[in-house]
Amino acid sequence: MFLMKPPVYIFLFTCAFQLSHTWSVNNFLMTGPKAYLIYSSSVAAGAQSGIEECKYQFAWDRWNCPERALQLSSHGGLRSANRETAFVHAISSAGVMYTLTRNCSLGDFDNCGCDDSRNGQLGGQGWLWGGCSDNVGFGEAISKQFVDALETGQDARAAMNLHNNEAGRKAVKGTMKRTCKCHGVSGSCTTQTCWLQLPEFREVGAHLKEKYHAALKVDLLQGAGNSAAGRGAIADTFRSISTRELVHLEDSPDYCLENKTLGLLGTEGRECLRRGRALGRWERRSCRRLCGDCGLAVEERRAETVSSCNCKFHWCCAVHCEQCRRRVTKYFCSRAERPPRGAAHKPGRKP
Repeated sequence: MFLMKPPVYIFLFTCAFQLSHTWSVNNFLMTGPKAYLIYSSSVAAGAQSGIEECKYQFAWDRWNCPERALQLSSHGGLRSANRETAFVHAISSAGVMYTLTRNCSLGDFDNCGCDDSRNGQLGGQGWLWGGCSDNVGFGEAISKQFVDALETGQDARAAMNLHNNEAGRKAVKGTMKRTCKCHGVSGSCTTQTCWLQLPEFREVGAHLKEKYHAALKVDLLQGAGNSAAGRGAIADTFRSISTRELVHLEDSPDYCLENKTLGLLGTEGRECLRRGRALGRWERRSCRRLCGDCGLAVEERRAETVSSCNCKFHWCCAVHCEQCRRRVTKYFCSRAERPPRGAAHKPGRKP
C-alpha cells in the first residue's frame, strides 16, 4: 500500500503576483519522511492550477479571485468564511488531487500506477471494467494528507475549510469520464471494456462554480466554540451536510465597493465585455454586472494593439514575422460624471 500514517506537516501556500502577470505558488514548506518529497512539486503545481482556474471562472464576476483570496493557510490568510473562501478551498484541493492523479497515470511515481482493482468485474449491461483507469484513490489520499494538514484548529472555520476541501475532491471524482473499447468478431461490439479517465480540469472548475452558486450557509448556535460540547455540535452540523456541497458561515461583502480593510478593490476601473461572437451569456452581461449594477458608467476606449502576423519560416532556422497594428474597442467601469447643478437626478440601480 502507498499509504502511511503521516507525521505533522507544516504546509503553507502563499501566492505572489509575478512580473509576468501569472499567479504562482511559492514558499512551500514541508517536514516529514523523504518519501513524501516526491509529491511536493505535484502538490505545488496542483495548487497553482487551482488558482488559475479560480481566476478563469471568476474573470467577469465582481469578485475575481484577487491576490488576497489566494492564501490557503487559515492562520494568516483568509479572514472571511464566505462562499468565495469556500470556492478557493474547493478548487485548490481539487487541483492538488487532479495533478497527483494525472502524474500517477503518467508514471511519475514509482509506487503508483493504474487503478485495476475492478478489472474483470461486470460494470453494467454489456460491459466490463478493464483497461487502465486513472488512480483517483491515490490522488485523493495523498492530497488529503497534504491539503487538510493546513487545518490545525477545531473551530467552525476549520470544519468549514475541511468540508470544502472534501467537496473539491468529490468534484474530481464526480466528473470523471467513462471510456470504452469494443470487442467482437469483424468489428462488432459484442462486449465492451471500460475504464475511468480524468476530464479536462476546466470541467471540474465549471462544476465547482455551479456548486458555488448553490453554496449552503451554515448557521451555528451562538457560543458554539472550542469546548468539547461546542466541537461536537459543530461536527454534527457539518456531518449532516453532503460533502458534495460547498458551505460557508458568513455572507459575502459588497464587491462593488472598495474596502481597504478587506483588501477589496471594487469594480471601478474593471474591464467588461460587450461584443464578440464567442462570448457566452455571462460574459455578455459583464458590463451590466460590473458597472451598471454597481452604479458605474461604461466607458468606451479605443486602443491600438500590436501583434505578430504574416509569419514565414526561413531555412534554416528562423521565423520572420511582420508587426500588425489593429484598432480595438474596450469597455471599462468608470465613475459617472456628476450632473450639472440644477439638473434632475436620476436614481441609479441598486447594486
